[in-house]
Amino acid sequence: MNSQAKDVQACLKVVHEALLDVKAKDILELDVSAISNVADYMVIASGTSTRHIKALANNVAEEARKAGFRPLGMEGERDAEWILIDLGFVVVHVMLPTARKFYDLESLWRAN
Repeated sequence: MNSQAKDVQACLKVVHEALLDVKAKDILELDVSAISNVADYMVIASGTSTRHIKALANNVAEEARKAGFRPLGMEGERDAEWILIDLGFVVVHVMLPTARKFYDLESLWRAN
């Protein structure tokens, strides 16, 4: 496993644990490296309310920072129905179930 692959796996582990710490629902990791030049993995998780979505996103960003993965950006905090955290190798989408169903990122990003 090369250095970048190890960084990606380490980042995924931090993200997954940060989401579990704040009780995210339906966590899904998608390998998009074959179809995207923006990120290697996409993580999608659901929260139960806008407050929960904000708490999940903030915990992911904070834990990533502590582990040395500086967030490049965070979008959607104001409405908090869907917050995106860009960690470079890994892009995290934290969504309300209604937004997740409507946008259906799982189907959009699955490699065929």
